[in-house]
Amino acid sequence: MTTGAAVLAVTDLRVRLGGVDVVDGVSFALGAGEQVGLIGESGSGKSLTALAVLGLLPAGAGVTGSVRLQGRELLGGSDRELSRLRGRDLAMIFQEPSTALNPLMRVGRQISEPLRLHRGYSRQAAARAAVELAATVGLPDPQRLVRSYPHELSGGQRQRVCIAAALACRPALLIADEPTTALDVTVQSEILALLGRLVADAGTALLFITHDLAVVAAVTRRLAVLRRGRVVETGATDDVLRAPADPYTRALLAAARLTQWDLPAGAAVAPAVRGSDVPSPASEATSGTVA
Repeated sequence: MTTGAAVLAVTDLRVRLGGVDVVDGVSFALGAGEQVGLIGESGSGKSLTALAVLGLLPAGAGVTGSVRLQGRELLGGSDRELSRLRGRDLAMIFQEPSTALNPLMRVGRQISEPLRLHRGYSRQAAARAAVELAATVGLPDPQRLVRSYPHELSGGQRQRVCIAAALACRPALLIADEPTTALDVTVQSEILALLGRLVADAGTALLFITHDLAVVAAVTRRLAVLRRGRVVETGATDDVLRAPADPYTRALLAAARLTQWDLPAGAAVAPAVRGSDVPSPASEATSGTVA
């Protein structure tokens, strides 16, 4: 639970694809400045939850429940209404910066585009802001770099461009979906530190989506664990990692230890869940089994 007014409140969110509830009754909330992790294996419903918040679910998806941003209901909103909010009140950093950026547009324009669209900046003011934002996220020689195209930058630099664009309008909510997976370990550490600092300075609520427990331990203060589209455990990040209550969370920790990830000292370890113990959502829908 969060204290005070929630920036984001997700209640009983359900996303249905192909006759299967791939997100099944998910609820959580974030307050201003909170950093909350959403973790689980691939296919657990993490990214679909984020896309539901943004109103970007694939065609044919059915969605019910409630998603409120600063008290405003987002589910059922038109594309036009949601477009006014994306980039201004909520923003997202995607996993792969190469596909998130327009290869035909200089990065300075991409950094400043939210300011022109949502804040009415002139071309000249937006160009100045792009240089300032590029410097803020630690890009080298920002005056020169803003004139570059994405293919001229490294992976870490491209992700910094995405962070600068996402935070340009100082949104109330930032969703980061596996933002460091495509980066090497050293650059990953730099990006995580930068993201944490910028979010804290802006007072932005951060929903950090990952399957990497070491990353979630470094970035978040609270977390929710998803399995097969359902939240199986929530709590303070340190508490959940040191004394997980759900067998699935313990299995995730065991898997992390086997791959020698850097988890907090004292994090619990338990035998991993066997593949045969994890039925697909489709098989559960057929059998009626509920975890």
